[in-house]
Amino acid sequence: MTRDTFDGTSVKPSHWNLASVIEQLRVSREATHNIRHHGRVRELPSREALTTIVNGLQAALFPTHYGRPNLTDESIDFFVGDTLNTTLNRLAEQVRRGLQFSAEEAIPDEDALTRQARDITRQFAAGLPEIRGLLVSDVQAAFSGDPAATSVAEIMLCYPGTIAILYYRLAHSLHRLGSPFLARLISDIGHSLTGIDIHPGAQIGASFFIDHGTGVVIGETAIIGQRVRLYQHVTLGAKRFPADEQGILIKGVPRHPIVEDDVVIYAGATILGRITIGAGSTIGGNVWLTQSVPPASNVSQAQMRND
Repeated sequence: MTRDTFDGTSVKPSHWNLASVIEQLRVSREATHNIRHHGRVRELPSREALTTIVNGLQAALFPTHYGRPNLTDESIDFFVGDTLNTTLNRLAEQVRRGLQFSAEEAIPDEDALTRQARDITRQFAAGLPEIRGLLVSDVQAAFSGDPAATSVAEIMLCYPGTIAILYYRLAHSLHRLGSPFLARLISDIGHSLTGIDIHPGAQIGASFFIDHGTGVVIGETAIIGQRVRLYQHVTLGAKRFPADEQGILIKGVPRHPIVEDDVVIYAGATILGRITIGAGSTIGGNVWLTQSVPPASNVSQAQMRND
C-alpha cells in the first residue's frame, strides 16, 4: 500500500516508521501527557457552528443590516422568528457541548446537560432585546464620536470596534448565564475578525465606542462605565497575578482597571492593575498608568515622565 505525496510521488507508510510514532503518541495521550477534562473524550464546540450562530443572531437583532436588505414590514417578523428559532436550536447544542468543559465536578448525565443547555439558551434569548438596546447605544456613540462616520450602516458594516463589541455583548451574556467556555470561543472569533481582544467576563456599560481598535485588549475583570471611548492599542490589563501557597495562580481575583463614566483613553495607553480612572478623565496616548486618578483628570505622557 502506498500514499501519494504533495509532489505526486508515492511512499509506503513504513517509510516514516509510523508504527512507533503512533504508539508513542497514544502513550502521550492516554498516560504521560493526558490533558483530557475529567479523563473523558467529549465533542468540542464548533467554531464554524458558532460563527454561523453569531451571524444568525446579528441578522435577528438587525435584520436589514445583517440579514436581508429587502425585508418589508410584512416579512420582517417572520424572518426574525425563523432565524431565531434555527439559531437558538444550534446554540443550545453548542452550549451543551461547552458545559461539559465547564463542570468542576463530575459531568452531569446527558439529559441533565441538555436541560441545562436549553435553560441557558432560553434565558439568553430573553435577554436579546436588552442586548440590542446596548448595541444601538454603542452604534450611536460611534456615530456621534467619529467625524468621519457618514451613516449608521457604515458603522455597523465597516467599523471593527462595532463588530468586536457585538461579539462581546453576545459572549458576555452567555458568560453571565453560566457558559464561560462557549463565551470565550465567541470572543476569540471576534478577536480573529477584528484584532480587538475583549474578555467576555469584562463588564462594559452602554454607549461604548472603540475607534479604529486594532490591538485593544480588555481583561476579564475590567469594569467600564457608560460613554467610554478607547482608541487603538489601548490595554486594560493586570499588573500582577496573585498565586496561592503552592505558586498556582488564583483565578477570578479582580486585577484589571475600573474605568468610570465618560472617560476617553487615547492610542497606545497601557493601564494596569485594579486601579480606578475617575469619571470624565482623559488619558493621553502612550501613557503607562498603574495608579488611580481622580475624576476629571487629564493625564499625558509628559506628566508621567515628570513623576
